[in-house]
Amino acid sequence: MDADDQTDRARSTMARRTLLKSAAASVAAPALSLGSHQVFAQSTRKYSTRTVDLMRRAIVIDMLSPVVVAGDPVPIFSKPISDTLKADYRRSGLTAISNSVGFLGPNQKVQVLQYMLAWSGFAARNSDVFQLVGQAADIDKAKREGKVAMIMGIQNADHFETPDDVREFYQFGQRIGQLTYNAQNLLGAGSTERVDGGLSDFGAAIVAAMNDVGMLVDVSHCGDRTTLDAIAASSKAIAITHGNVRAINNHPRCKTDEAIRACAAKGGVMGITNLRMFVRDRDPTTIDHVVDHIAYVAKLVGVEHVGIGSDQHLYGYDNLPPEIVKAMQASFKSSYGFREKLDSDDTSHPQRNFDLTEALIRRGFSDQDILGILGGNFRRLLGATWL
Repeated sequence: MDADDQTDRARSTMARRTLLKSAAASVAAPALSLGSHQVFAQSTRKYSTRTVDLMRRAIVIDMLSPVVVAGDPVPIFSKPISDTLKADYRRSGLTAISNSVGFLGPNQKVQVLQYMLAWSGFAARNSDVFQLVGQAADIDKAKREGKVAMIMGIQNADHFETPDDVREFYQFGQRIGQLTYNAQNLLGAGSTERVDGGLSDFGAAIVAAMNDVGMLVDVSHCGDRTTLDAIAASSKAIAITHGNVRAINNHPRCKTDEAIRACAAKGGVMGITNLRMFVRDRDPTTIDHVVDHIAYVAKLVGVEHVGIGSDQHLYGYDNLPPEIVKAMQASFKSSYGFREKLDSDDTSHPQRNFDLTEALIRRGFSDQDILGILGGNFRRLLGATWL
């Protein structure tokens, strides 16, 4: 081989190495761009082509996002919602939301029944935007038709006075049942109780009844012992629809590694919230800190067991009237540790799941993983749980 041939071969080898390095770098680096898009006319935020494409493809399920009407969490059911709110729901990218609130105090059976009937009528009168959910296929239908599927859930279980009540409320449309709401009830202990004695015999009977009818068991607000007992008692996968990781933030509403592992071992999914005091114990608290919790669960038990449970209205709590926020805060114990703001930064707006997708891309999650986090994982769980 003469000198010219050796030189050509060396150049060719170097070119191949350079090409391979470039290709490897392009795979390793989370590609955000290929253009930018303004999704909301009233916002200057722009998103990458990859983000917009993922949100277009995804079934986006927020497992706790109560419907907000004209900035008021207690809608005037007899009036139609505004065109602005309709447009914001459509542009949000949401496919399905769990429209669930907490109930405390006496006469919960009547209160919950009124709540279920009122929201059924509301969804019917606004059927151009919302679709009530009876089975998992209704979520797929809402995606095809560009609507928001409304999943009816209740945060607490005092309206189940007997196990037979579970079937009755299932027939009224309840598809998710949270066992406790922070405080002690007949089923077990809430997360802010001083003592957690675990799931009671009555609680175990309610869990069995929920399994029988196909209602998803939710342990988001349960105490540590009650959480583990409920997971063990359930014959089906359960959910932590809206919670965070205690190993990252030592808050009573956050879940231990033991609970997260037990939930995943049963096939369950944990939805991560955006509420500031659950995400981090100090400021700044941003959407990237929210992703810290998602990444932790993904590493601990697998990315197929984590999703979204924002615990926010469409516009976030920080955009609600101050008097409403103040009254809400007053109903919780001091251990909740409310700060001046309730929402993590970059989440108090309808397009927050676009921002979350950008953050997940920056963190290096694959398209398949992101589609699962945005809603695919909860869609799988709901399909396996609901009858």
